[in-house]
Formats: sequence, C-alpha cells, structure tokens
Amino acid sequence: MPTPLASSRPSGRAPDAMRAIQLEPNVSKHAEGSCLAKFGDTHVLCTASVEERVPPFLRNTGRGWVTAEYGMLPRSTTSRTDREAATGRQSGRTHEIQRLIGRSLRAVTNLTGFGERQLRVDCDVIQADGGTRTAAITGGFVALQGAFQHLVRMKAIPKLPILDQVAAISCGVVGGLEVLDLDYAEDSGAEVDANFVLTARGGIVEVQATAETKLFDQARLMGMLELARQGTARLFELQREALERHG
Repeated sequence: MPTPLASSRPSGRAPDAMRAIQLEPNVSKHAEGSCLAKFGDTHVLCTASVEERVPPFLRNTGRGWVTAEYGMLPRSTTSRTDREAATGRQSGRTHEIQRLIGRSLRAVTNLTGFGERQLRVDCDVIQADGGTRTAAITGGFVALQGAFQHLVRMKAIPKLPILDQVAAISCGVVGGLEVLDLDYAEDSGAEVDANFVLTARGGIVEVQATAETKLFDQARLMGMLELARQGTARLFELQREALERHG
C-alpha cells in the first residue's frame, strides 16, 4: 500500500521520486551526437550536428557557437496539433524553450575550444507527458558532448570543450506538497510549477518558477531547489553512464 504522502500524487510516487528515466545514446545513424531522453512517458529525441561555420556575428573571432531547436511532433500529445512549419511561424512557447536549451548548453561549453564551428542541437518531442524542456536539456547535453567526442576522435579538436555537466528537472507544489519531476497530470493542476537547470558542480543556470493557483514563499522555493538538486544528481549519473556508452 502507498504511504499517505505517496498517494497524494496521481502516479502514486513519493514526493522525492522521479519517473523511470533512460538516456539512450547513439540512436541516430547520421548525427555526430544523439540521445533519446525518456522521462517516464515523455520521450525527446536529441541530435547534435556539427556545422563548419558560425553565425555572422562570430566570424573571424575564433569562437564557436552552440544553439538549439525544439519542436513537438503532431501526435506527441493526446490530440493532433498542426506542425508549426504548416502555420508559417513558431509559437512563443517554442521560441522560449529552444532559447532556454541553447543557454543551458552554452553555460557549460568553452566556446573558444572548438574553433569557428556551430553545434546545433535539435530536440524533437516524440511523446509528451510533462517535462519536455527538462528532458530536452538533459538529453541535449549527452548529444552535445557526443558530438564533441566525435570531433576529438577525428582530431579536429584536441580535447572536449566541456566545462561541466548540465541537467534540468521540474518541481512543483501539488496538494500542498513539494514534489519532484511532474508528469502532465500533476503539471496541469499544480499549485506551483518550477523548472531548475543546474550543473554538476552546484551552479544554477536558470530557475523558472510560477505560482499557478497559490503564492509561494522562500521556504517553498528552497524546498523545491533541494528536491531539484537530488533529482539532478541522479541525472548526472545517468548522463555519465550514457556518455561512456557513446564513446
């Protein structure tokens, strides 16, 4: 029988329990780096491509660039949504998420360590059940480092230009409890919804926290941050295991 705390979550998980998480490297034949990130029923395919050019603002600077694109397949959700390419424009949500992914990956990359190249990380949501952006960042890091490993193997760069690991996890307040790694059933009814992007050495890249139905105080925020640190510690372990297989 679940404990009273566990039974308050729709999934029956304890407040500090994450969904079953898998990071599967080398899932793309052609991409220099790839990872299929599975956070429960949320599945995001992350591929990293090496481009022998940089945006115009970086030409002749000796610096590289890391950027990201994000998209959801039409039947990644319960009902079909039109492809954004069919509408002729990306939604504000898509812009916001792909900029977040790019910022997160650049935060742990030495941009002077791989020449004037651009690494583009594509994050395509195959199936969505909450936490697509956190899965994209976590899997995107594996794909990115996989692409850098490829450049090292090809002797295009002398060493990995990676400064730290980065991963992301969602937290929230559901039924008055601080909980970790929300699925859609929780996310859609959460009193507070938050996403934490953290590094393995303890750095904070970004915190997104919103009061959905109730205000929250500093104690709540710190409680969610502690849960996020516990969750990302496990994600960093899974990233390292995936990268060992990637090489």
